[in-house]
Amino acid sequence: MRKIIAAMNMTLDGFCDHTAMIADDEIHQHYNELLSSADTLIYGRKTYQLMESYWPSVVKDPTSNKPMDEFAVLINNISKIVYSRTLKNVSWKNTTLKKEIIKEEVLELKEKAGKNIVVGSPSLILAFSQLDLVDEYQLGVQPTVLGSGLPLFKNIKDRIDLKFLKKKTFGCGAVMLYYEPTKK
Repeated sequence: MRKIIAAMNMTLDGFCDHTAMIADDEIHQHYNELLSSADTLIYGRKTYQLMESYWPSVVKDPTSNKPMDEFAVLINNISKIVYSRTLKNVSWKNTTLKKEIIKEEVLELKEKAGKNIVVGSPSLILAFSQLDLVDEYQLGVQPTVLGSGLPLFKNIKDRIDLKFLKKKTFGCGAVMLYYEPTKK
């Protein structure tokens, strides 16, 4: 069975803001490897719109930065699912729109043959966590303090105990922490 991996960068004080993070070559290469190990990427509306507004243009007009250009191609080609109650349609290549998360549908997706599934939006990481669907967390802690913003686990209702698996450090000072939920 494939894994659902919740992957998110956050500041040292726990806030998520894709535009405030370090995205150097080493971090892009890390995410290239993550996307290469997956065949499905799941987003909420806000993250989808942020990514869709930028990465297809990099595919059409590469930056000459190899890790960044490779990321653009990977994210453009991967199968994407967007959960949104407000979007009427999606236009990015290989994207499916769904209105609501149905746990049984997600479990069926996990059972299908294929590579891992990556969830990359704060709201969906929270929702999938509450439904006990996340198999692994990859939390990138950035050496930045914002002081305010969207906390990753805002409005968590049920405690989630995690087992530390490993860490990966980056030259820029960011640290990727890998955890899996402990079984209840």
